[in-house]
Amino acid sequence: MTARSGRGPLVGVAVQVVLMAVLAATSGLSLAGWLAGTTYAVVLCMLLRTGLRRAGMTALGPANTVTLARATLVGAVTALVVTSFQRPVTLPVLVGLVAVALALDAVDGQVARRTNSTTALGARFDMEVDSILALVLSVFVAETFGWWAVALGAFRYAFVAATWAAPWLDSALPPRFSRKVVAAVQGVVLVVATARLLPDAVLLVAVAAVAISLVWSFGLDITWLWRAERARRAAVTTAAVADSTPAVCVRQARRILRRPASASA
Repeated sequence: MTARSGRGPLVGVAVQVVLMAVLAATSGLSLAGWLAGTTYAVVLCMLLRTGLRRAGMTALGPANTVTLARATLVGAVTALVVTSFQRPVTLPVLVGLVAVALALDAVDGQVARRTNSTTALGARFDMEVDSILALVLSVFVAETFGWWAVALGAFRYAFVAATWAAPWLDSALPPRFSRKVVAAVQGVVLVVATARLLPDAVLLVAVAAVAISLVWSFGLDITWLWRAERARRAAVTTAAVADSTPAVCVRQARRILRRPASASA
């Protein structure tokens, strides 16, 4: 299950290519789909190898291996979604890949806890795979309900981009149960909308409701971060004033002592 830090991601690329070849032979992939899936696999390999090196890890570990398998499935989903821009894809195959990827999402965390192999890299890897899957599915759903539906998967990336302009947005957030509920509902609605299990009118309402709930959830987080930043700035200002007060007093005392006696009278 484990492999050297460079070998594991490379194995993931190889499996990704084999999986896309199977899809091309059975369901069909466009050239753009091939390019999208291959690019995804190569970038994933590079980022994962960099993360392992920075974390000082010499092996993926069992939990990260499961996450890598899930990431490979997400790459196949990406190839199918990009193919759908040019021609229809086999929906049961797409939904089946998504279902297996979601099932593995419940496995890698259990594996990490039972093997005592929980790491910061593993948590970040798992989160990024979830985010990419949500983005890809939102793009697929947007073909039916309009490109505004891409917001379901793009909210997090917009938030990350905003941290470049406002670094205070990158601060740690406290745990919030409602955030988990919104994320879970987001995933369920995206899968149901992808599988077209309900009438389009019902799905449209569900997708719009998730978009509104994401605005509300991210709004709560941004408000909390802004209040925390204001409190931090106020604390820094107070500390600066407190540090400078003795020096100010000393300078004032020195000016008084330098005055002539008649001037001070």
